[in-house]
Order: sequence, then structure tokens, then C-alpha cells
Amino acid sequence: MSSSRQITVGGVKIGGGAPVVVQSMTNTRPSEVEATMAQIEALAAAGCEIVRCAVPKLPDAEALSEIVRRSPLPVVADIHFNSSLALKAIDAGVAAVRINPGNIGGPDKVAEVVGAAKRAGTSLRIGANSGSLPEHLHALAHDDQAQALVDAALEEVVLLEKLDFHDFKISVKSTSVPDTIRAYRQLSEKVPYPLHLGVTEAGTVFGGTIKSAVGIGTLLAEGIGDTIRVSLTADPVEEMDVAWSILKALGLRERGPVMISCPTCGRDNVGAQALAETVEQRLREYPQTFQVAVMGCAVNGPGEAGEADFGIAGGRDVGFIYAHGEVLRKVPTERLIDELFSELDSWIEAGMVRPRRPRNIKSAAEAMAEAAAALEADR
Repeated sequence: MSSSRQITVGGVKIGGGAPVVVQSMTNTRPSEVEATMAQIEALAAAGCEIVRCAVPKLPDAEALSEIVRRSPLPVVADIHFNSSLALKAIDAGVAAVRINPGNIGGPDKVAEVVGAAKRAGTSLRIGANSGSLPEHLHALAHDDQAQALVDAALEEVVLLEKLDFHDFKISVKSTSVPDTIRAYRQLSEKVPYPLHLGVTEAGTVFGGTIKSAVGIGTLLAEGIGDTIRVSLTADPVEEMDVAWSILKALGLRERGPVMISCPTCGRDNVGAQALAETVEQRLREYPQTFQVAVMGCAVNGPGEAGEADFGIAGGRDVGFIYAHGEVLRKVPTERLIDELFSELDSWIEAGMVRPRRPRNIKSAAEAMAEAAAALEADR
């Protein structure tokens, strides 16, 4: 099911056992060089590893050479309908070109683009979206969109293989999550090439996040997929949070801290939602990978998050700070967050050593429950 072939996009390895790569797309025109560069730099800072730019017109293609020269990320040119723009993008030094062989002008034009890509060492991305299927597959799509997507992609694969070109990845995206999942499952059984995952036109931040997490996450959990793009109607930087959260939730990649927080209940004496949101915001400043738990009380939350490196649990007037399964101390509620980050910074400065936890040590849940009971007894 996993891709056995590996390609390289601007030095980034894709497929063949390489880590899943996070990709996004600018929403500026390449001809707007400064705006495009600002967005690429923001994406890179947020964790993007490959960036794609739409190239609809000649001035956009002509601007690519400067963008490629200045970009901290490999640049992929997104080309439709015009093979001459693809050729200009390759000449400009892009790391890859996304084409749809079905709308680029016929087999001769495809051969011309493939020949240029071969000479330049440029990889391609091919494949189909639910909104851009070839006309002869429309009837099939009406009955089985997933099969139509797979058939369209396989037609493109055959065309490139006939040209003895194998340096490409494939996508079969649908706006329907079930169709997306079925299409990628089918395609992964038929080709050895890397697969680029996404739910196309997923929607705004909330709805698009849900659809992307279900669609992309399901496939990644099954070992399918080599690059991902979360398609949101939003600032592209917001796609990075979702993409990395999916990878971290599945244990596939690490980037920055992971926060655990309870859903709150009637035992919440501290306002756990506000507490968690404040901690989460401050954690954005840390590039290191570690786990922090934020709990609203000292009953069972800490036990559920007992594997966290650090955590806090709230109380009426005081809360508790714990580290690596042990309660460190109780702290006035208003100082909980600052004390947490003080401990965290000291640990990072000391080398982030995680102590081996003795088996006979009390769990964080037991220790905190006892501390809470003692506190109530003192009242």
C-alpha cells in the first residue's frame, strides 16, 4: 500500500519510506513578487516544506525565476491549460510542476513538457480532482466518483510511463471525504508512485479542518500517502496548524509541543478553558517537542495525562504543578501558568532530560488527589 518509488522535490525526498511531507499553496499571484515571498516566508516559519504557486498568466511565469531564487522552500508551479507556461516554469528552475495531462493541450504537449522536465531534473505532479475529470469519465463519475478519479489518474500514469518518465507523484482528490478515501485506497493498490493527499476545496477553517482530518488522517493511519495539503478557505498559514496536528496526532512527525487538556466538567474550579487557551498560545513560542497537560481539577485528569512532561491542575485558590508523573508543588492559582513555564524553561535549559519513572511511584492522579484531599481538610 505504501509507495515504493521515491522522488525528490528540491531536495525534499517524497515516498519510498521518507517522512510525510507538509505542503501548502500561496493565494497570491507570482507576478506580485513581494506579496508572494512574504507568504512563502510565513509558510516556511509555520512548518511548510513545499510550496505551490498558481501560474495562470505569462507575467506569473516570468516572475518565477526570482521567486525560486529567493524562496526558502522548493517551489512547485501549478499549471493548467497552457503547456508553454509549464515550459517557462521549468526554465525558471522550479522544483516541480503540477499539470493535468488531460487539459494541457494533448499528448504532443504532454510529451514536450515531460521532455523538458527530464532534461531539467524537474518532477511532476499529476492526477485528478472531482471538479476536473475528463469528459469521457463524467458518466462513470455520476455512478462512482472514486472509480472515475482512479481511472483518470491511471490514464495519466500510462501516458507518462510511455514517455519513460517516472519522476512524479499522483493525487485523486474529491470534495467528498468518502470518495477521497476510496479513491486513494484503490490507487495505492495499483501504482508504486508517491501519493499526494488532500480533500479538495474542503471549506473554511472549522469545516475544512474536520473534513481534512478525517480524510487525510484515515489514509495516513492506513499507511497511504506521502505528502499532504490541507485545503482551507483561509490564510494558507492556518493550513499548517491543521496539517501538523494531523501528523502529530498519528505519531508520524514531531514539531513543537503537544498540549493535552480536559474537556471540563462540574469539578472545574479554575476556568480550564481560559487556562488551556493561554498555555496553548504561549507554547507556540517553543520549537522543542514535549507534552504539556492542562487539567481543570486534581481528580482524574492528571492520571489521564500522566505521561506528559509537565502539567498543571487547577483548584479553587491553589493548583498543582507536576512533572514527569510527580507532583512538584501547589501554587496559587494566579501564578500557575507562570510557574509552569518557569519549570519548563529550566528543564529545557538543563537539556530536557526525562527521568526514568520508578514503578513504585504514585501516579500523578493519586498524588494530586491526596494533595487535593489534604487541602480540603485544611479548610
